[in-house]
Amino acid sequence: MGFLAPWFLAGALAVGLPVWLHLLRQHKTTPLPFSSLMFFEKRTQSSIKHRRLKYLLLFALRVALLILLALAFANPFVNTRGAAAAGGKKLVVLAIDNSYSMRQDSRLDRAKQDAISALSSLRGEDRGIALAFSSTVHLMNEATGDVPTLRGAIQAIQPTDARGSYAELSRSLRSIAQSAHMPVEAHLFSDMQKSSWPSNFADARLGEGTRLVAHPAADRRLANFAVETVNAPRRVYDPKKVRIQATIAGYGTTKASKNVALLLNGKEVASKPVEVPAGGRASVEFLTLDAPYGMNRGEIRVTPADDFPSDDHFYFSIERADPRRILFVHEERNRRDVLYYQTALDASTDAAFVLEPVTVDQVANISPSKYSVVVISDVASLPGAFESALQKYVRGGGAVMIALGRMSASHPRVPIFDEAIDETRYAPREGERFQTAAYVDPAHPAVQRSHQWDSVKFYQSIHVEPGKSKIVAKLSDNTPLLLEKQIGEGRVLVFASTFDNISNDFPLHPSFVPFVEETASYLGGLNDGSANYSVGAYLELRAARDQGTTVEVLDPSGHRALSLEESARAQTIALSNEGFYDVRRPSGRHELVAVNADRRESDLDVLPAETLSLWQNTGQGAVSAPGGGEANSDNKRSFWWYVLLAALALAVAETIVGNRHLSVDKEAA
Repeated sequence: MGFLAPWFLAGALAVGLPVWLHLLRQHKTTPLPFSSLMFFEKRTQSSIKHRRLKYLLLFALRVALLILLALAFANPFVNTRGAAAAGGKKLVVLAIDNSYSMRQDSRLDRAKQDAISALSSLRGEDRGIALAFSSTVHLMNEATGDVPTLRGAIQAIQPTDARGSYAELSRSLRSIAQSAHMPVEAHLFSDMQKSSWPSNFADARLGEGTRLVAHPAADRRLANFAVETVNAPRRVYDPKKVRIQATIAGYGTTKASKNVALLLNGKEVASKPVEVPAGGRASVEFLTLDAPYGMNRGEIRVTPADDFPSDDHFYFSIERADPRRILFVHEERNRRDVLYYQTALDASTDAAFVLEPVTVDQVANISPSKYSVVVISDVASLPGAFESALQKYVRGGGAVMIALGRMSASHPRVPIFDEAIDETRYAPREGERFQTAAYVDPAHPAVQRSHQWDSVKFYQSIHVEPGKSKIVAKLSDNTPLLLEKQIGEGRVLVFASTFDNISNDFPLHPSFVPFVEETASYLGGLNDGSANYSVGAYLELRAARDQGTTVEVLDPSGHRALSLEESARAQTIALSNEGFYDVRRPSGRHELVAVNADRRESDLDVLPAETLSLWQNTGQGAVSAPGGGEANSDNKRSFWWYVLLAALALAVAETIVGNRHLSVDKEAA
């Protein structure tokens, strides 16, 4: 039993009032007339009689009334679940951490043996559940009192590459406690990794009446080196322009010398020494990579190995391919736009594209299907056969970019884009005599790095009715500057100005090169997704239009990761293991996806004892969670109203007894 407001117990000091009334108050007698005292002998009369307690029943009632009032205001309670747990049955939960860090020095095997030993705590009607947790929680069995079943469930737990999460464990324990209808005793077998603790303490609170017993697999921080990150291009077109950067991190380590090796398809191709400062990071760069054509498995490895070798490497995927071709169609007399566009592509670090410029007169017999992107730069008209082929090319999944100038303004509609050209707009003669970009969507993939166009001057622009197209950028007079439209399976971008420095000075600004590079990559499909992921991430397998087509996925062990039904319907797949996933998409494209464990698992620091103690107390309802409000206290059952009813009954009894004694005193008087 306890008191929610114990300071009100000080009110019990009021019991001095009935003591004063019954004992310490000055004794008074009523004087009576008498004739003479001359024949009486003078002596001292004892006052002991007057200092004795009178009316003991009334005195006891008054003292009890005051004590009950003080107790009622102190709000007494009892912990009902705690009382039940003392002698009733309970549910024993054996929670075993199988996250990535538990691979260190057979920690998981030791945790499983400790869990099997803990089965001896089951008594009589107790039930047990074994569960494995990392970033998710997996129940290994239904609640049972059969020890062999529980032992088999524990032994079936396998290590994972996922990150640990005590928040997910606590959420599951709260759910179990809510549905168990009995006290829960949770035994935690973990390395108590600090990085697994949630940022909000309230996320780790335990359920009502849950007792947490920790069985740490590690009692101190273990020094560890790891390859933290690798920054490598997804595709290689020119081996001389490749730049691979790796970061080596030390967690709780002293200064050390390490050797960093670059491996390609299992063979070491380069290595460099590096000095890693105490508890710090060091970077290593590898320039050039002569990778064979096709998909390649890359790896950065640090040696010598430490006590946790699982994170001494980092996987990455890299594809060697020929540059993709861009068909650039322009007027014979306008070669300045070709020059600026070509220069911007050559300045790109990836060299992912090769430009093939042709004039309008030369394009009639060219098939657009041979090109990754087609650029139409301010042409007066296109040959009918080529325009028809271009429409078919776009609807089949091709990509076109159209730049508009005074030549293209002679037609009422934009070719392929099929939206009306309203008018040609010139900057006013008064004032600044140019327009600027008032809005550029920074989230659009085509302009993510080149959206800073504040200083670009546009002297001429072609006003295109947007229709159903999306406006990516517009000028200060609200003229759409960059528009996008989905046509069939393909897409078209329209730039309402030119690539030369006549209608604008865009080619003279630093933002022009990333603009040309990003629009080409976006239209050519080079920035669709990533080739490197962390364990626990999801990989998109198909677009909505690809429903019903088959996707084939092989996991790092070489087994099929999807069933036949999933391969035809699944939109995404969870990447749950380290290594390389081999993906063949409905379009026939082959991809190699590299997956690495979350490097927060490499920091093997342990949870402070104070935090663990607070966590354990949240299940008892006696501790407030820092930053998360009060812990669960529903197991406290207050009974102040019963005390108040008893006080009311005593007040009635005191009134009756007091009236009776008062009537006796009057009769005596």
